[in-house]
Amino acid sequence: MPKMKTKSGAKKRFRVTAGGKVKFKAAFARHMQMNKPKKMKLKTRGSSILSAVDTKIILDNFLPYQRKRKNKKAASAKSAAAE
Repeated sequence: MPKMKTKSGAKKRFRVTAGGKVKFKAAFARHMQMNKPKKMKLKTRGSSILSAVDTKIILDNFLPYQRKRKNKKAASAKSAAAE
């Protein structure tokens, strides 16, 4: 079976944390800032965590080789609970 390809756009837009969550940077923060309210500009600072539903979509379809991090943590949690 051939290797799955990671979407190059997703590589640039998302990062997977050690816990398996997906971080992203908010949109609409690049240009034409004078036309946007101050509150909107404040909200776009920093990065945020995707919801669980969207995280599953991103990891399954766009970043297939990043799923390992999430699966490793889930496996270690199950083995720790079994002991």
